[in-house]
Amino acid sequence: MGLRAAAFTVLTSVLVSALVAIAIVQFWSDDNGGGQLAAPSPTAAASETGDRGQASPIAASSSCLPASDIYEELGPSVVKITATASSSFGQQGGTGSGIVIDAQGNILTNYHVVAGSDSLEVTFSDGATASAQVVGSDPGNDLAVIRVESLGRELAVAVLGDSSAVRTGDPVLAVGNPFGLEGTLTQGIVSATGRTFAPGSSTRFIRDMIQTDAPVNPGNSGGPLLDCQGRVIGINTALENPTGQEVNVGIAFAVPIDTAKRSLAEMLAGKTVSHPWLGIAGQDITPALAEELDLPVQSGVYVSLVASNSPAQRAGLRGAFRSESEAARSTSLPRGGDIIVAVDGQTVASVDQLATYLDIQKKAGDTVKLDVIRQRQELTVDATLAEWPS
Repeated sequence: MGLRAAAFTVLTSVLVSALVAIAIVQFWSDDNGGGQLAAPSPTAAASETGDRGQASPIAASSSCLPASDIYEELGPSVVKITATASSSFGQQGGTGSGIVIDAQGNILTNYHVVAGSDSLEVTFSDGATASAQVVGSDPGNDLAVIRVESLGRELAVAVLGDSSAVRTGDPVLAVGNPFGLEGTLTQGIVSATGRTFAPGSSTRFIRDMIQTDAPVNPGNSGGPLLDCQGRVIGINTALENPTGQEVNVGIAFAVPIDTAKRSLAEMLAGKTVSHPWLGIAGQDITPALAEELDLPVQSGVYVSLVASNSPAQRAGLRGAFRSESEAARSTSLPRGGDIIVAVDGQTVASVDQLATYLDIQKKAGDTVKLDVIRQRQELTVDATLAEWPS
């Protein structure tokens, strides 16, 4: 990864520097060809039994089930979401997918499916429709919960699984509404785990994404990625898009369901989930980088850039580059950046390790202690985290 790409990570909540530069797009279906749409208790769907009061045959099985059985069982819990918004061009609309997560009509989907919409309509597998409202959202992880009014009947509820158990090579299924084709089932495998990417420049990175070759396309956004027992392990969110045509080329990405579970209670309570921001771009220190820059350590985070008016800048952290424009012009990584080796007493070996700790363990307003090496001298820096900038 070149430094030009690295420069654009300055706004990352806590840097993430494996700094992916693959061309990724969020995928949803723009029906009209126009512009994009820019406190209940926690759901019981996180358990292995649904709201229907009996153990799910999917959850009870320890072996893979036929795809047809999974589709018959969980297909009715997957919905089509039609979002419309007014613009200078008139009414614009797009479609995506969602997952019913409880009997109260709460539906988990992608934030980009519903963001900026004036109205939402949900279509169920039997053709019934209902209006919906956004309950809460987690824009930083591209997640949202919407709720439909009661249909006067029991809703099919999806079973949420455990994405931490997902392994590369596991068989998976995707259910959604690609190109508006309702109730479409596709199949593939987990082609990688632990992927990190940002859906756009200067946006927060989403970590631990599940990569799959199950065919997904515009309209699949917000729909479930299922394991071979029919449990939801991810929310289909983005696809690799080297051609610019927003069609599947065999690589797609899903937000892990464990990520959704962490913010689900806040979203159901009507909140917008925020994430902590440190405000640096960094590079994993490897033996090769340590030798190149004559660093005194073999692991840690080398601070390449500090964002203006960020917690990192206020704490006095120093980056190798003085500005983003300088970083963008440079073809090599200079010496002189701080080295972060620990946070709150815990050793930091990589950018992702630091980012994960701050995002999961801390919130905006918290102060963290960073052990730093500067010009071969050890010091401790206190940084008070801010909310991720909008």
